[in-house]
Amino acid sequence: MIIKKLFYTFVIYLFLIANSLSAGSSSSDNGTNKSDYDKAVTDIKLAKKYEKKGKSDKANKKYEKALKLLLKSNIENPNSADTLNYLGFTTRKLGDFSQGEKYYLEGLAINPNHTGINEYLGELYVVTNRINLAKERLEVLKSCNCEEYNELKEIIDGKKKSKY
Repeated sequence: MIIKKLFYTFVIYLFLIANSLSAGSSSSDNGTNKSDYDKAVTDIKLAKKYEKKGKSDKANKKYEKALKLLLKSNIENPNSADTLNYLGFTTRKLGDFSQGEKYYLEGLAINPNHTGINEYLGELYVVTNRINLAKERLEVLKSCNCEEYNELKEIIDGKKKSKY
């Protein structure tokens, strides 16, 4: 659900940028070029599928590729909570919890109620045995009526295992 929300938000954002750029553009680009952020999201989705199939090497390669694209995207368009969310996610998935936490916290400084960041940061806190901090993230999500709340609650309660 969050990916759909992120996608729709991003599509609207891209549409607005495209309209503002097309006024003075003579480019023959027909819109088939995807942004680094969009490419990264595609790689992350593939990595998740590989993870579910137990293909961790392939998943890690996709996460590494997504991380490079997100770093570029973050330079080109800084201060995007969505980009920082996925930067935190990919670095966490690659085992760098410290850097992942930094990206999540940067994203929360921009958007404290970002559902994806709050869920994923909560998962990071569970994996790093900081359950009280995970419960704080859960509390932020409590009123969102979203699947992120349920996912994090199941992980905190031990009903579901986080794949870090």
